[in-house]
Amino acid sequence: MARLVGVDLPNKHVNIALTYVYGIGRSSADEICVKAKIDPMRKINDLSQEELNELRTILEADYKVEGRLRTEIALNIKRLMDIGCYRGLRHRKGLPLRGQRTRTNARTRKGKKKTVAGKKK
Repeated sequence: MARLVGVDLPNKHVNIALTYVYGIGRSSADEICVKAKIDPMRKINDLSQEELNELRTILEADYKVEGRLRTEIALNIKRLMDIGCYRGLRHRKGLPLRGQRTRTNARTRKGKKKTVAGKKK
């Protein structure tokens, strides 16, 4: 099993296996294969050590992935919360931030339902 930037890659086609790295999607994986001059349809276990090193150097030089990317995203969210902007307040309250309705739905952001007792008339 090949290991790149702290992630064990499964024995799949190179362009699919690269998507297991946080911050690399399908289009980025295809770009990386072109830069490294590797056929995207080859399996990860068929790559030589030099080709794996080439992939590793491209990932480290040109892309923010894994820990660096997670840290940057966390700092961006913390900055929004510190300056007290609308998006920061929504992050702080755990509500959706892009204008979605919250009367119904929004369960992913709000979490499990908390039932409120009905009001007596």
